[in-house]
Amino acid sequence: MEKIGMGNIIYDLRKKIQQAQADLAQLGGSPSDIPELVDTANLIRSNEYLQKTNAKQNELLSVYEQYSVALEELLSTVFEIQNDLKEIVKEQSSLLSKPKRKSTTKRKPKTAKK
Repeated sequence: MEKIGMGNIIYDLRKKIQQAQADLAQLGGSPSDIPELVDTANLIRSNEYLQKTNAKQNELLSVYEQYSVALEELLSTVFEIQNDLKEIVKEQSSLLSKPKRKSTTKRKPKTAKK
């Protein structure tokens, strides 16, 4: 049951995913269409934007990978618990369905009264 803490890990990873997605959304669109800047400045800004976007996307992929591994571990634990419960139910069912033992003591035959 050491995997019970997986819920906290999954929650933390989900928060990281949401933060990375929010960061990507804040970057907005590519700044390549800024008319007041010269072409080289636009290219530099575009390159910086692409670098930031690429870094955030890599972070997002990494967190999604961790998230999926944590979910797989949690699911594995759930399946283990499910199998354990099935075995317990089978065992209890077999205990309930066993016929009661017949008494091994012999009765004395009744003698007819005269």
